[in-house]
Amino acid sequence: MDLVIGPLDLSAHVDEALAVQAAAFGLSPDEVAVRRQIVLRHMTHPGARALGATTPAGNLAGFVYGMPNDRTHWWSTVVEPYLRAQHNEAWLDDSFVITELHVHPAHQNRGAGRSLITTITDTAAEPRSILSAIDTESPARGLYRSLGYVDLARQVLFPSAPRPYAVMGAHLPLRRT
Repeated sequence: MDLVIGPLDLSAHVDEALAVQAAAFGLSPDEVAVRRQIVLRHMTHPGARALGATTPAGNLAGFVYGMPNDRTHWWSTVVEPYLRAQHNEAWLDDSFVITELHVHPAHQNRGAGRSLITTITDTAAEPRSILSAIDTESPARGLYRSLGYVDLARQVLFPSAPRPYAVMGAHLPLRRT
């Protein structure tokens, strides 16, 4: 991998990061504008932190950010009933949430996503990690499974999301396979 993984001041580089997310996730300009406000708000939460994957030329090729979970956050309030139905609601406590993880398509399948998620969780104080991903068989879900994440709830519906999500969780440290 020719990318360098390191701390990212996400608030200062939000537009670069969202350009990566838009390319990786197919976001419209309107969706990017909404997510910009969400990212900036998230980065004010206690314990929120981000890492970037940069090219030798200094361009952002990928990023991850997350924070200790808080049951009062919007995401937790949406997923809690789905987790409770599967007897997995305890995962909302003492967990580090991977809020976003995206790698530009030109840099995918070379280990950047794996390096980003393992590096950010290696320094988490919490004993486990949770995240949500589109509920389909995808390279992203394959990556998460290879790291030790398991499905905690499936067919989770977020308001205004066109497709259902799966909530996944893993004990830390993540598997290194």
